[in-house]
Amino acid sequence: MVAYFLANLWQFWLLVALVCLILELTNGDLYILCFSIGGVCTAAVSVFTDSFVAQVIAFSVFSLLSIVFIRPVALRWLHKSEHQRLSNADALVGRVGIVSEAIAADGFGRVAIDGDDWKCVAVNNVAVAKGMKVRVVGRESIILTVEPVQS
Repeated sequence: MVAYFLANLWQFWLLVALVCLILELTNGDLYILCFSIGGVCTAAVSVFTDSFVAQVIAFSVFSLLSIVFIRPVALRWLHKSEHQRLSNADALVGRVGIVSEAIAADGFGRVAIDGDDWKCVAVNNVAVAKGMKVRVVGRESIILTVEPVQS
């Protein structure tokens, strides 16, 4: 078994590449993808040499070259509109939700958006009844500012 494995190290390097691809799916930073590229390139190198040390050096070199040259290009290509990408509570602005706890005039209430319940206040401090649709127009910390939606 060991003799077969040593004679066919290209399979080991392809396995390394496959495992790195699977791990990249959990991460998304494209670092582990570079090691996958290194594994594929080393599998090609292993066809020409049986030296495990040479293959490890090739894996290191190809992985490093991928991190330096391929990753920045891939990140620029994948995240073209990075400045437009909103996350967390900022992504709620413009969304429509349903009032889950009545919003008192000059007070607070709660609004449900996609299964999450947020503390909110109404624009112009007007009262909003439970069950009404509202649109998020802003936020201050974790408190959303909403306005009733005209149906």
